[in-house]
Amino acid sequence: MQTNAIRHVAILGTGHAVPPQVVTSSALDQRLQFPPGTIQQAGGVSQRHFAAAHETAAQFAAQACQRALSVANFAMNDMDCLIAASGTMDQGMPCNAALIHRELGLNATIPAFDINMSCLGFLAALDTLSWLVVAGRYRRVLIVAADIASCGLNWQALEASAIFGDGAAAAVLGASPEGSQSRILASELLTISEGAALCQIPAGGSRFHPSRIDQPFDPLTLFQMDGKRVFKLASQYLPDFLQRLLHSAGVTREQIDWVVPHQASHLALSHLSKRLGFPSEKVINIFANYGNQIAASLPTALDVAVRDGRIQRGQKLLLLGTGAGLSLGGMVLEY
Repeated sequence: MQTNAIRHVAILGTGHAVPPQVVTSSALDQRLQFPPGTIQQAGGVSQRHFAAAHETAAQFAAQACQRALSVANFAMNDMDCLIAASGTMDQGMPCNAALIHRELGLNATIPAFDINMSCLGFLAALDTLSWLVVAGRYRRVLIVAADIASCGLNWQALEASAIFGDGAAAAVLGASPEGSQSRILASELLTISEGAALCQIPAGGSRFHPSRIDQPFDPLTLFQMDGKRVFKLASQYLPDFLQRLLHSAGVTREQIDWVVPHQASHLALSHLSKRLGFPSEKVINIFANYGNQIAASLPTALDVAVRDGRIQRGQKLLLLGTGAGLSLGGMVLEY
């Protein structure tokens, strides 16, 4: 569905958090008894953060929320709603938002719920909640994506394991302050469900519950991906998708100051520059040091670039990514 109405909303503050444990590719080579350079070559990640067994995504989400609120100069209970936009769950029930709500100690009057679009969760939540802010349903919304990918990786399939890291990122969304240029110019979400089986974790729901299957359960808990077919299918749709989005926003590629993509893989980021017509110096690329953090990737890249001064108020940003489903998402905004 395409939405091209301008929304006078702003990202008022951002923050991200990662587990303390830094895991280098060379350390993984040693741990998994691979030849030196194997993990780096397979995934393009130099280091990433992995959560310890006692750490939860909700804990990192709470840290990211606190940092975003600090930047926006709001207190926790100044929020009207909490949205968890994670791609993975801490547990089957309740929703991640309720667990993060508890971690933050929020007031019971602040509702909390999930919006899950895999790696595009943050973008989908930003798009959806922007309309509720415009309509006056909420004044200020806290959106957070937190994912722990490391526990579900199959290290015998490096294409689907060497690219991932853990982390969380949050943003405070509200009406544009008086005199501000901040606004959303256009957004679009697309799902090509013929690719639904190309990126998946079969277990976790009722379909492959241990009580309902006659096959080993443990392999079903691991992430599975056919990277070549994902790339091929996404590549069929992305050029036209991007052209429609830019046209809806009334901007050209040259007018985009920064592309903030989902950090899917080093090949996907290279594709942005080579085939979609954006200079590499305009693409926010944190992949080598963070890996693919699922839904937390895009907002982490946004926060990193805001904090280091690359992204400035008034600049035009393109948020863009793909996710399991197979889904595409994009948004053009004036930050």
